[in-house]
Amino acid sequence: MRIPVYVNAVRNCALIFFIAFAAPRPVPAQSGWVAAWAASPQPTEANPDEPLLNIENQTVRERVRVSIGGTKIRILLSNEYGSAPLVVGSVTVGLPEDPSSLKAGSIQTVRFDGHNSATIAAAARLLSDPVDFPVSSGAEISISLYFPNRVATPTMHSLALKRAVVSQHGDQTHAVKIEGGAISGSSITVTEVLVTSQASQRLVVAFGDSLTDGDGSTVDANHNWPNDLISRLAKSPAQAKLGVVNEGIAGNRLLSDGSGLSFTFGPSGLARFDRDALGVPGVTHIVLLEGINDFCFPGAKLGGESLADPADVRTAKDLIKAYGELISRAHAHGIKLIGVTLTPFEGVVIPGYYSESKEATRQELNKWIRGSGSFDAVIDFDAVLRDPEHPSRILPKYCSPDHLHPNDAGYQAIVDAIDLHIFQ
Repeated sequence: MRIPVYVNAVRNCALIFFIAFAAPRPVPAQSGWVAAWAASPQPTEANPDEPLLNIENQTVRERVRVSIGGTKIRILLSNEYGSAPLVVGSVTVGLPEDPSSLKAGSIQTVRFDGHNSATIAAAARLLSDPVDFPVSSGAEISISLYFPNRVATPTMHSLALKRAVVSQHGDQTHAVKIEGGAISGSSITVTEVLVTSQASQRLVVAFGDSLTDGDGSTVDANHNWPNDLISRLAKSPAQAKLGVVNEGIAGNRLLSDGSGLSFTFGPSGLARFDRDALGVPGVTHIVLLEGINDFCFPGAKLGGESLADPADVRTAKDLIKAYGELISRAHAHGIKLIGVTLTPFEGVVIPGYYSESKEATRQELNKWIRGSGSFDAVIDFDAVLRDPEHPSRILPKYCSPDHLHPNDAGYQAIVDAIDLHIFQ
């Protein structure tokens, strides 16, 4: 990702840099449904240049990639950050040809309690009726939503890494192609796709910040690490009943909310853990990669704006305590929590993000993650990505231009190094 584009994207609230308990999701794992795709809901800020923040009498077509196959699907819609009821006039699913086009004959209507339209209360979510729509593991589907009224405060996911198309006007949910639509790099309203569950189904929830969300990977290429893991699992018949969903939020912090800026990084990891990890239908394993923003944001600026209060300094001890809390909460639900080491970041182009003292904090945390025995398993992202000759930096062949996130090759190297037995 080129840094000028990156900074501009942050200012536009479309692509965001890096990465009170919420209520659990409405469908428990034992109900026969399991999450095949997910995206963490985020609040938004007004922006005249973002198509998804200026919707009225328009259709949005966005794509998702499911990690688990099934004969039926259900779609979870979110108005969690809406200030008023959200009217959804029509929803369809289909098989995509490209961001704006569907395969002829693949379009199916999605209903809610038997109705083609629905109203979602402010701060609420709504689950669709089951739809006869067979999907296979790794398949992409398109979801089209018609919003007849002005959407004042949409619930979105900023770093979708797939282009969404916003129509010029009208209900085009049944159109094979949306002509002349605007393009967004974010997604709106859709927060989960469920499929019918199989016996012995396992599900990995990837939980964290921008390295989980996939910053630095190629848009529309499915090359963040959760997607690369989906592709690797598809090659292993022994792993056919293991799914993966991505609950990363770029810029997210474990201990602090990301509000109060001209861009938003979502609620803290501690606050959203029940909603975005423990409450995901079918979850058996959680992979946790979060904490670096907690001690790197204070003193850092993006576009001249502070990423956090400079006085909001977090220590390794603070984060270790938070890790312990998440481990206890996961274990109380019978879920395994897998820790991930924090990756190198010297050379990052964000002023004030790196310092020698912050690097020392990273090393202290990684030593604890590797050696404490507190996690059910550990994945050592740091060992895969670091430059042997300069361990505080990412190896150049794995590094994106911002010197903070991996590129496609780096994300693939991470996944190739994972021991799949930890998901048993």
